[in-house]
Amino acid sequence: MAGNFFKDNADLQFYMDKGIDWAPLVDAVERGRFGAEDGFKDTAEAVGFYRDVAEMFGEFVANEVAPHREALDREGVRFDAGNVELGPTGEQIFKKVKQLDLHGLVVPRELGGMNAPMMLHLFNSEMFARGDVSLMTHHGFHGGMAAAMLFYSVAEGSTEFDPETLQIKATRWQAQIQEIAAGKAWASMDLTEPNAGSDLAQVRTKALLGDDGVWRISGQKIFITSGHARWHFVIARTEDEAEKPGLEGLSMFLVEAFRPKRGKQKEYFATFERVEEKLGHHASPTVAISYDNTPGELIGERGQGFKLMLLLMNNARIALAFESLGVLESAHRMAAEYAAERPSMGKTIDRHEMIADYLDEMRTDIQGLRALGVYASIHEELAQRYDIAANVLAANDEVESQRYRRLSGRHKAKARRVTPLAKAFGSERAVFHAQRCIQIHGGVGYTKEYGAEKLLRDAMVLPIYEGTTQIQALMAMKDSLMGIMKDPAAFLSRLAQWRWRSVSARDPLERRVAKLKSLSLSAQQHLMQRTATDKLKGLAGKPITAWPKAFTQSWDPKRDFAFAMLHAERLLWLLTDEAIAGILLEQAQQFPERRELLERWLERAEPRARMHHDQIHTTGDRILAKLAEAEADTADRATA
Repeated sequence: MAGNFFKDNADLQFYMDKGIDWAPLVDAVERGRFGAEDGFKDTAEAVGFYRDVAEMFGEFVANEVAPHREALDREGVRFDAGNVELGPTGEQIFKKVKQLDLHGLVVPRELGGMNAPMMLHLFNSEMFARGDVSLMTHHGFHGGMAAAMLFYSVAEGSTEFDPETLQIKATRWQAQIQEIAAGKAWASMDLTEPNAGSDLAQVRTKALLGDDGVWRISGQKIFITSGHARWHFVIARTEDEAEKPGLEGLSMFLVEAFRPKRGKQKEYFATFERVEEKLGHHASPTVAISYDNTPGELIGERGQGFKLMLLLMNNARIALAFESLGVLESAHRMAAEYAAERPSMGKTIDRHEMIADYLDEMRTDIQGLRALGVYASIHEELAQRYDIAANVLAANDEVESQRYRRLSGRHKAKARRVTPLAKAFGSERAVFHAQRCIQIHGGVGYTKEYGAEKLLRDAMVLPIYEGTTQIQALMAMKDSLMGIMKDPAAFLSRLAQWRWRSVSARDPLERRVAKLKSLSLSAQQHLMQRTATDKLKGLAGKPITAWPKAFTQSWDPKRDFAFAMLHAERLLWLLTDEAIAGILLEQAQQFPERRELLERWLERAEPRARMHHDQIHTTGDRILAKLAEAEADTADRATA
């Protein structure tokens, strides 16, 4: 009997059948076209279609991808005289994906796609990553990049809609979107440079506007996933650094790296310099690219590059949470199957207490991460689609346009809060549990016989790309503390409410979740109080009349948030534990069968939260003193 990565996953089916309120998402995707000739008659029919696609893809990955992991890993990617190609097994798999018409899954019908929500694409991505994560990384750049082209065009006003049906009549990059949807081309996101990784302010690739009105890009980009693509989103510096330094001087461009000619011939406008030799992800091309006066099309306005990049990055980070889910599922199932068959000391090792605990933790982390990923995906997608609706309606119905902008803002805030948590938690647990999978296999886990070592090699990059775990921690910390600074009274009220619920709620599980949230808020309060205290110390010697402005406006994150930056990752895990607990509590209140999952999550999360809360309150001064001493020594040597 053929396998199926959707049908064998009860938790994934829970979200498809019950755990997601599909109505607002389907309505936003369909744009009110229920009953149209090319649409669905209602939400139920749309969700039925989504389920059919998920079942079909689950069977495809189980039978056409997963059995070829070893070959994909062994064959890798071919690089010859600037030409990059997948190995023969990867090429065959993508020919079959193309035949299934899945490259255009999220592309609107008017542009040749299936008009599905991004949520379905992410479910498929999880299953694909469970089959082979390196190939999934390559596949993931189809729907996301085509959708980004459309979103960018709408945002800049270069997409024309029918005011009655809201259908797309024309869009700026229509040919490119249709080409990607048909599986005839790839697209990639080119950010990283030799001296600009996490710090994009150091980008040195330049774009100059010629007298002929054409922008030309020059510079090198490295570590570019699917960097052999035809179409590239490129961040480049367009402004004078003296006038607009750092991120303010960056713009975004769509660049054509090559143009197909007869047969397999290509006319190149950029140079693919090399394919990186990596620890894992062998079937995913990671390419270094050089641009030399390569023509590009400006997206949006000059100086908007970083802002536009965030749209791609937010989607990519949520997608990476689902990519991590695929690794986690594979690690858990591989470990559980081996443990159920391996006898030791009179019983199979899954009956040994420690191994049973390991497997239970893996299962719990998977379900917690999926809850967080689904929450982030839904709110991010609704925010983006409501933004599009607001832009389309702005000219004819300002009242309705503003309503959509308010809706978008609310969903955007929810997505922003959890996106760094999902990316960080998923990627770190993927590494942790891939290592656990090897440990459960024992000596054979260190060999290539079962594939456990490949999972670990593939997982190791997940906490690094699309923003390191440390970057996610700093983002979450900054948002938390800046939120307190904007409205301290609201924060204190929220802290008091959760503390009260931790003793007054009738449901014991709700009391436990409230206690977890109280610990998180208490840690945030301590970080803010310590940050404020350190800021006040820095005002010594300044006239008292300068204090209000210095305290309320003149904040230097690198200087004033030192204590909070030290503890940012601990805060990240606290925020993650309480966020997932809150989501699971809402599920348990609606679906009683989810209470068991919440209990399992709290059993793991509560001791972790107490530890991180205690570390934030009691540690850090020694490290900060050591850093301050080193900085003082450096300053003394500079002035000597």
